[in-house]
Amino acid sequence: MCPEGLTSDERGRYARHLMLPELGVEGQKRLKQASVLCVGAGGLGSPLLLYLAAAGVGRIGIVDGDVVEVSNLQRQVIHGTGSIGVSKARSAASRIAELNPLCQVEVHDQMLDSCNALNLIGSYDLVCDGSDNFPTRFLVNDACVLTRRPLIYGSVQRFDGQVSVFNRHPDSPNYRDLLPEPPPAGAVPSCSEAGVMGVMPGLIGLLQATEAIKLITGIGECLDGRLLVVDALTMRFRELTLRPDPSRSPIEQLIDYRQFCRPQAPAMNSISVIDLKALLDSGAGDVVLLDVRNPPEADVATIPGGKLIPLAQIESGEAMDQIRALAADQRLFVHCKLGGRSARAVELLAQQGIDATNVTGGIDAWSQQVDPSVPRY
Repeated sequence: MCPEGLTSDERGRYARHLMLPELGVEGQKRLKQASVLCVGAGGLGSPLLLYLAAAGVGRIGIVDGDVVEVSNLQRQVIHGTGSIGVSKARSAASRIAELNPLCQVEVHDQMLDSCNALNLIGSYDLVCDGSDNFPTRFLVNDACVLTRRPLIYGSVQRFDGQVSVFNRHPDSPNYRDLLPEPPPAGAVPSCSEAGVMGVMPGLIGLLQATEAIKLITGIGECLDGRLLVVDALTMRFRELTLRPDPSRSPIEQLIDYRQFCRPQAPAMNSISVIDLKALLDSGAGDVVLLDVRNPPEADVATIPGGKLIPLAQIESGEAMDQIRALAADQRLFVHCKLGGRSARAVELLAQQGIDATNVTGGIDAWSQQVDPSVPRY
């Protein structure tokens, strides 16, 4: 070990950092001594992990219980075709080891939940949120507040993205100051429903990595109290001010975040994809299958015989007469990708006196359990 705390190999690898007066040897030592937990090794996690490792962060934790799928590769660039079916956390760790073997990588091949979040997050200096759903975002935020860990937030959808730094200090805003309550179920479509331009997670993840390096080394001005909003179609960046809400209830414990973000749905008739397949194969002439996804999704995959009427047309009332005509003397079955939007459609149809049955798991379950030739997305 040389007097500056960096080996000869490290000084060669990080030479461009050492040349920066703002960062230099002291900044590189801080990176080496730092630990960062990345929640998610997907679209946001890919650039985050690659650039944190390349920068020389000494200990990197990866928590992700998912596996690599072919539809991930359009944006999750830390993985390759050979990693399909492999744990995302382990695939990412393998790539990091190839990029920078000087980094210590800790693989947490599991989903973050209320049971493990405090222990995992509390064992790292800061957290980068690369998740893609509201339950995990609220969980990560609350666990960071309770463990007093800074949180670097990022999100993407379609051509848009957001970045901020939460919980840097006790008086800093956190995610609940940006979004006090989760949006109603189905109000904000996921990337798998709405789509995302492949480079968007790369752009936002790079900004998150930049904020992480700045926080660790103490250089520059971070996004504490500011929300950076990116519109890639116009390539415009704008900034919003964030302040803590003095009326917000304090975060005192972790809760059931899936229930918090998805309140109990009203009781409704449902059918599994296996039973639906048997019904369709039986030749019953009184069956109508309604697909409430968006047209671009139907361009990727369909269940044969489905009638496409997007949920938005049901919510607006535009399609009610058409559906009423379809349902006359017929049994109506409704599907979407995973079952959430179709459940919303069944609820809205019931309010109009139209009986319908929700297809549990949607076309994704159909692909897994009935017809693997139907692409998953």
